Amino acid sequence: MRIKAFGIYAALALSTALSWPALAADTELKVNYTWTSPSETAAIKVLIDALKPKGIKWSDFNVIAHDTGANVTVVNMVSGGTPPDVFMDSIPGLYRDLAGMGLGVPLDDIFNKSGATANFPPAIKSAITVDGKMVKVPVGVQIDGMLYYNLEVAQKAGVDPSKWTSMDDVWKEFDKVKAAGFIPLAIGAQEWQERYLLHALMAAFHGDVYDKFYAEKPDETVFDDPGLKQTIDLVRQFQQHADPAATNRPWNDTTNLVITGKALMQIHGDWIKGEFRNAGKVAGKDFGCIMIPGATGVAVTVDAWGFVKSKDEAVTKAQQVMAETQVDPKVNADFAAAKGSTPVVLNAPTDKLDQCNKVVLEQLADPAKQHPNPNNTADADWYQATGQVIDHFWNDPTMTSEQAIEELRAEYSSIF
Repeated sequence: MRIKAFGIYAALALSTALSWPALAADTELKVNYTWTSPSETAAIKVLIDALKPKGIKWSDFNVIAHDTGANVTVVNMVSGGTPPDVFMDSIPGLYRDLAGMGLGVPLDDIFNKSGATANFPPAIKSAITVDGKMVKVPVGVQIDGMLYYNLEVAQKAGVDPSKWTSMDDVWKEFDKVKAAGFIPLAIGAQEWQERYLLHALMAAFHGDVYDKFYAEKPDETVFDDPGLKQTIDLVRQFQQHADPAATNRPWNDTTNLVITGKALMQIHGDWIKGEFRNAGKVAGKDFGCIMIPGATGVAVTVDAWGFVKSKDEAVTKAQQVMAETQVDPKVNADFAAAKGSTPVVLNAPTDKLDQCNKVVLEQLADPAKQHPNPNNTADADWYQATGQVIDHFWNDPTMTSEQAIEELRAEYSSIF
């Protein structure tokens, strides 16, 4: 996929009209998801408002804060006789489980009919496809690991992140930032954030290791690869630069330190931009965004909805309407702007795209740089285990990277 800035969006900005009429009466969709921050709920509201005139009533179902295990229970809810109609998850194994139970919902016909398929970039289409069928509704594409910084803080500290070309450039400027009275690096030390940081750094600097480490069954030789040790050593540097209040701090509270000028920067998924925009901040004026300095690759996240097959014809139709609505060019552009992500269809309007979206699009223009988020490739138990090990490593400053690798090796042997 080759994209030149926003040009391809402008060239393809033809709206695809939704073909599903409004339902005769309000049909309730029970939705299971884990989005609770201001920017996330703002994005959800965009979709709810778009569905309401079509006769769809949104019903929150088992909403739990991000990455706390809510989606792991979807199959259990199905088995217990209380399935959601819609859930948010990208793990392929869940979709295979549902298909094996006769409850999968392929979406190829829906997307082909609406014209969305022709406007999905290859990275999107690959992410929503499991065993040859499109079974996920993509909501936004995001880069796992971008550096967001407060422009006023940078100016007061006398640093220019846009000129950084390596992580060494980053670390050596921190004394200036501290001397100016700011936290250099905002970090939220929760297990899922540490696990996220590990895969973001691995994709940035050791893509070959990433592909082995997050394969459906990891390549066991990865434990002897110097790149794995180097990545874990880099995580240690982040831990050493964390402020004392970092422990168990939610990601959006951490982002707020940068937004309010208490910290210079945060490295996280580019979806944190939604928090900046929700606070009325403008890219290029109030904050800047760059890739991790020196990165040669990037992990790509495609958040997605999935459906549980229903015996109720009205619910089935409502699911179809929701799928088309989510990928409608205008709705998806508005949704992505609120969330802080980039639209998933090439014919989305360009008026809400900013310079941070441009950075994302530049990365997506080169497939050789891209690595899928582990949720789209890795065994779920293995991915959870990597978080437990890196959390142990993070919270024990005496633990060496070699010891962390031995723990990972033990987890591998236990799981596989």
